[in-house]
Amino acid sequence: MSRTVLPLHAEDISALARALRSQLAASPQPPSHLEMLNMLARATGFRNFQHLRAQTSPAESAPLPPASAGPTALDLGRLKRLARFFDDQGRLVRWPGKHRQRVACLWVLWSRLPSRRRCDEKEIKNLLDELHLFGDHALLRRFLCDLGLVERTADCRAYWRVERQPPAEALALIRFLAEGSAL
Repeated sequence: MSRTVLPLHAEDISALARALRSQLAASPQPPSHLEMLNMLARATGFRNFQHLRAQTSPAESAPLPPASAGPTALDLGRLKRLARFFDDQGRLVRWPGKHRQRVACLWVLWSRLPSRRRCDEKEIKNLLDELHLFGDHALLRRFLCDLGLVERTADCRAYWRVERQPPAEALALIRFLAEGSAL
């Protein structure tokens, strides 16, 4: 049976250790393989291992280029075109027409949302309003939820960023904009 490699990211290794320790202490016997996978997934913010697996696509599992590696010449042209959707403060100026461009731009907005924190509806609206200039926070919120970058409660009162590894193109755009390379 082939094995799918899934990345697991922990913002705070100390919090991960505490969460694992408390779960292991509550277990009456050593956990099975699946129970251990579930414990690891819960300690990093997922409901269980299936939730982790569902939130991670195989494309995201591929190794990422090192942070020091710059984009290739072909990638640089695409990054510059994508960066034109943002102003010099990193705010999204207009809504991209193509789906692939939208996804890359939404990953940038995702990277600027607070991690591991629930926001109420007003707070997520204000955060998104600060991140764009075309005045449609509902469109951004809906697309972020549809792409699985943000989750919400059934009554839409609380929102939170889903911790995932951005695809290589989105990660390159996030780095490109962070370095102040936007045109």
